[in-house]
Amino acid sequence: MPITQRISNCLWFDRQAEEAVRFYTSVFMNSEILSIERYGKEGFEHHQMPEGTAMSVSFTLDRQNFLALNGGPEFTFNEAISMVITCENQTEIDHFWNSLTEGGQERMCGWLSDRYGVSWQVVPHNFKHYLSHPNPEIASKMRQSLFSMKKIDINILDEIGKNA
Repeated sequence: MPITQRISNCLWFDRQAEEAVRFYTSVFMNSEILSIERYGKEGFEHHQMPEGTAMSVSFTLDRQNFLALNGGPEFTFNEAISMVITCENQTEIDHFWNSLTEGGQERMCGWLSDRYGVSWQVVPHNFKHYLSHPNPEIASKMRQSLFSMKKIDINILDEIGKNA
């Protein structure tokens, strides 16, 4: 079988991998759980996971391959790595933002951390246009507006572009 995606993400959870994957696959279309491997009795002295706990979960989000691992509390998520969701319109931005911030934390300029601590950027497909508009005055106003937003509002940015 040929490789369809050479690089994929592995998300390290303490013990919430299966729960997180079920949540993520409910938020994204074209997503599914591919397999769940569970801890057995073997190695308990090392991993300290109860037998039957998900060890790893292979899944897809919008046809992209991921792996979730219950590896214990040694490592946690932070903003140094984030998942970027490129959205076609405000409806998509609203859907992903509202779903992923439930139990999570809003950040500025389209960034958020979900209830599991994973960082996401929910941005419009033409995000770079808003940051680097050819007219420096418009670009400055758009950046100023973007930095004051948490969830990105395309209508506000488009209005700035029209009124300049």
